[in-house]
Amino acid sequence: MHTYISKAKFGSISILSVFALVGLTNVVYAQGVSSPEPKLAVVLNSGEATVSLIDMPTRKVIKTVAVGKEPHHLMMTPDQKTLLIANAAGNDVVLMNPTTGELTGRIPDIIDPYQIGYSPNHKWFVANGNRLDRVDVYHAQGADLKLAKAIKLGKTPSHVAFTADSKIAFVTLQDSNELAAIDLDTQTVMWKMTTGKVPAGVWMTPGDQYLLIGITGEDYVQVIDWKNRKEVKRIVTGKGAHNFRPLGDKKHVFVTNRIASSISLINMQTLEKTGDIIGLPAGPDDMEITPDGKTMWVTLRFSKKVGVIDIPSMKLVSVIPVGRSPHGVFFTPRASWE
Repeated sequence: MHTYISKAKFGSISILSVFALVGLTNVVYAQGVSSPEPKLAVVLNSGEATVSLIDMPTRKVIKTVAVGKEPHHLMMTPDQKTLLIANAAGNDVVLMNPTTGELTGRIPDIIDPYQIGYSPNHKWFVANGNRLDRVDVYHAQGADLKLAKAIKLGKTPSHVAFTADSKIAFVTLQDSNELAAIDLDTQTVMWKMTTGKVPAGVWMTPGDQYLLIGITGEDYVQVIDWKNRKEVKRIVTGKGAHNFRPLGDKKHVFVTNRIASSISLINMQTLEKTGDIIGLPAGPDDMEITPDGKTMWVTLRFSKKVGVIDIPSMKLVSVIPVGRSPHGVFFTPRASWE
């Protein structure tokens, strides 16, 4: 069983859509009005083995912290107290205080953790080994992890999504152009199906109805009826459709288009694109949204920058220089991931 090692040992959009968005963000704000505003943004510089800590009110980097080789993705522990930073080439997971940026320890021997995720019931922790073509399933008690099984899959496991009952994990396989379904209780592959070229981000729509897949090798989001293993629709968004972040209203989700340098908004009920944020610096990738639903932060992976976007107007309002190849971004509190 893995245990903590302490820090001491660690070394463009229509006017109609704008009005609709204003209404949406007001709803989100009303639901989370008591939440304090986030103060510290954490940005993973995957090409520099560092993290940039940004003071959000001033929008300036206040510190750069070495964390380990190729930090790509991050997430909170189920108790919402510790931020996990997955170092893919470092083969470990770093623990960070999400409000101060202090490193508090690490979990060693988590092999090639490119993308990570807890199942909704917090029983399972999944680490996609992008480099080693494997998916590792762990028994989880918070950040205490015990490997259940290492599963060899197709080429380049990328992102992960779960059913609400925590029975199935879905993994995109970027260089096999496939989607795999894994039974978490038995840690076995249930099935695979062909997708578009270079599938990356994957998102489950409300009620576990459809899976949305960012087809990075093309220009669309693929809608999958996963229960019947068939494509339902292709939503054209922009070249390099990549990763998702829900608005927080249980109806809309954003998708970044890496090559088109844009972000699209999708209505998950109608499966239609409702607007675009265009003219961004190169490489929009991961996103985070403030608890009032009004501001989005997005890493600009090919530009060594982070962008700050006003959601009601769908406009870029600020750009912050960070390290090389910024990938994951996080702050707390934040808008709901629904």
